[in-house]
Amino acid sequence: MAAISSNEWRAVCDKFTDVQKLTELESRNDPENDPFRSKYKARELLREIYCSLKNFDAGENEDEQQQQQPAEPPEDGQRGDLFCQDISGDSAAGLWAAKLGAVEYYLGVNHVDTEELSPGEEHLMNCMKVLERCRVSLGNVSLFIHVRNQLGILWAGRDETEKAQEFLETAESIYQRYMKEDGSPPTDMTEYFASEENLLTHQEKTKRFELAYTHTMYYLAQVYKNLGETERAATYCHSTLQRQLQLNQFSPMEWALNAATLSQYYITKGRYMEGRHCLSAATVIFDFSGEVPSEAAARESETESERREQLRQKRAEIARCWIKYCLNLLQDAKKQLEDNIGELDTYRQEELKRARRHDEEEEEKGRKSALLFGSEDTFDSIASVEEKVPCLLPLDFTEARAVFLVGQNYVTQAKEFFEMDGYVTDHIEILQDHSALFRALAFFEEDLERRCKMHKRRVDMLEPICNDLNSQYYLLIRRQLMFELAETYSEMMDLKLTLANRQADSETLDNHTIKKFNHLCSASAKYFQKFLDSLCSPEGKFPEHLEDEVLRPALVARFRVARLLSRLISSLPSAKLENLTKSLENYKYVVEYCESHPAAAATVETELELSKEMVGLLPLKINRLKARMAANN
Repeated sequence: MAAISSNEWRAVCDKFTDVQKLTELESRNDPENDPFRSKYKARELLREIYCSLKNFDAGENEDEQQQQQPAEPPEDGQRGDLFCQDISGDSAAGLWAAKLGAVEYYLGVNHVDTEELSPGEEHLMNCMKVLERCRVSLGNVSLFIHVRNQLGILWAGRDETEKAQEFLETAESIYQRYMKEDGSPPTDMTEYFASEENLLTHQEKTKRFELAYTHTMYYLAQVYKNLGETERAATYCHSTLQRQLQLNQFSPMEWALNAATLSQYYITKGRYMEGRHCLSAATVIFDFSGEVPSEAAARESETESERREQLRQKRAEIARCWIKYCLNLLQDAKKQLEDNIGELDTYRQEELKRARRHDEEEEEKGRKSALLFGSEDTFDSIASVEEKVPCLLPLDFTEARAVFLVGQNYVTQAKEFFEMDGYVTDHIEILQDHSALFRALAFFEEDLERRCKMHKRRVDMLEPICNDLNSQYYLLIRRQLMFELAETYSEMMDLKLTLANRQADSETLDNHTIKKFNHLCSASAKYFQKFLDSLCSPEGKFPEHLEDEVLRPALVARFRVARLLSRLISSLPSAKLENLTKSLENYKYVVEYCESHPAAAATVETELELSKEMVGLLPLKINRLKARMAANN
């Protein structure tokens, strides 16, 4: 083989420059009927570069290297120590192998980009083969990591998650060991084919190398998520987002959505400080996406119209993540403070208030040890957003209301995009979250009249939607709304009765209170019955066997209807008898269904026990009423 002349090498470098232009710039303008035209041209140039390299003399160590190449590269897990191989990565043979491997790498990526995965895999594995006997060094470490990143992506795309994991974890360990043992800014792959004057600065080399490792972490986060290792996935995702900010390599909109999504993981784990931090950072970074184009600008330009819709939608999606944050914070506080009948445990409340100082100190310690997002430009902005939202569980109405108001503000923001016209499901889900915010806040309200008004707000926002929805297309959503309305009316009924009993001078309720109580009781029973009716066949027949997803709701609805009918207040014995008889029928249904379907009993243990008790008691009450009615006739 002949040694390479400077002119020949210049020709190789020029071809590689053309490959980059075709791949990164010209391919964007390829026509729809020939979408890979530029990439096919780049492929031909890469093949020419490969042939040229094969004909060049790599130096006195080349023959030795070629003789030692194995026929097939072993899997990463079977390889020897990549830092202790025979050939120095910085020797003439090592650099020749790196250049040849880089061309194989670019050919592999090119084939993957044109959706030819098997040839792409073959070229990427050839890259691994060429490097097999080379030690990891400053001259090739970047290529070692890039090729494993690409193979990890390729196998993940084939749902071979564990194989992807192997390649990516090896890439991670290569980076970590290199940084520990050397740490110098390594050669970037593009520099293999660059003239002296076009070599990168140390700063740019470092940035590109760190970005490659950031990609490794990003792909590992996806792999761990697919393997069900959610905590590990969250850790890698968090680190990836932080590194992207540090390297200033991110799309503001995509970054913000990823941070908001990560917040939902922290929220489910009760880690509200981290969840708030992710959402605050998402809010700040999203603003880097620019101003939302006006309606006028959107009408004049299709591009501006698409950008306007995209920005509005993504902002609304981040707002929905904030809603979930506030809702979960209130609900977790409620769980911590409620007694065994669902009311506020004041002793527990005082105990937690006394411990609050310790919680605040722990929050500050946690904040100092946490991996915080941001740069010098954004730290203060993110902290400013955080200060407006609590992250400790609220312990009284004032604290709960502060959380509620933040959530309600984001409800308004989310509904601006997710309107009923065009986004029915999303709009209703937001309304359901708004209703749930009111319900959680009501728990902290000591004034029963005000608490009742909060539940009335829930009815006012959900009832019109429920009644207007087409049951054919939105059956499941209607069922959810009917059940929630039934429960809300029931809560209002109980509150009104408690209020009346507190205010009354005697045990007898006045006519106005009775009328109000009966209205709420009947409304609750009506919506439970509507829910049950929605389970019937088109012929109106109730199913003999209840599917798992509706089993508990259906049996609970039967139980609640029975209870509500028995509580209706009437001065007419005939009406009392009718209500008690219907009540008994529903209690009997719960008991008989569980007898014929024993597995169902475990889903409604409390309701079944009470139903059995009422099936024994109600016939006696009915018979006494019948006897009185007969005596009066």
